[in-house]
Amino acid sequence: MESNILNSIGIDPGILVIAMMGILILVLLYMVHVSMKMTRFMKRYRIFMKGKDAQSLEKAFSQKFLEVDSLSEMSRVNNDEIHRIKDIQKRSANKIGIVKYDAFPDVGGRLSFALAMLDESDTGFVLNTIHGRDGCYTYIKEIVKGESYIVLGPEEKEALRQAVTYFSDMNGGQ
Repeated sequence: MESNILNSIGIDPGILVIAMMGILILVLLYMVHVSMKMTRFMKRYRIFMKGKDAQSLEKAFSQKFLEVDSLSEMSRVNNDEIHRIKDIQKRSANKIGIVKYDAFPDVGGRLSFALAMLDESDTGFVLNTIHGRDGCYTYIKEIVKGESYIVLGPEEKEALRQAVTYFSDMNGGQ
């Protein structure tokens, strides 16, 4: 079997057949290697798809999606509840100031006091309890946005100042 083309190039057809067989053997070895890798991959893939306790991956994903939906709903409910609680807290008396004092020179023990209780917008009341020998008298004065429409005594003013600056005093003036 002679070929004019191969003879004109100067290549022996036998050498070409041997080279082609060598290449074929290399390709065959590479195919075996790829096939072994593919078998290992498919084994891992089957284990992965099987999931734990023979549960399919699809079922596991479905269950996780349901859990995520449930968590999202719970998060929304919690956020709504947090906003509701914050609204309530804004209207609750959460700033306080108290000043104890002696209302009369002949009565000691600082039994009289002025108590200011305000909400977030500095609205609330000042309660003044005056203790004397004849009895105890309590007065309440309304506070709107940190101001009273009724004249406040010095102890009431101090209690109101403490309440208005309650959180800034707690945080070191920040």
